Amino acid sequence: MSETPTAVVPQNRTRTATHPLLQLGGAALIGLFVVYGVGFSHIMPVHNAAHDVRHSAVFPCH
Repeated sequence: MSETPTAVVPQNRTRTATHPLLQLGGAALIGLFVVYGVGFSHIMPVHNAAHDVRHSAVFPCH
């Protein structure tokens, strides 16, 4: 008895990559949160860490 070869049916692959503008917008929102949300925090260690990062990135904060 010989076995007949079975056909391989390709499965549909879903796209996992998102649109580049959506990625850019998400990165911008995270960046704005870090610069402004964390920078104006009332928790002093968090504020000081953000303050030092802004100075190292030559971002005006005073």
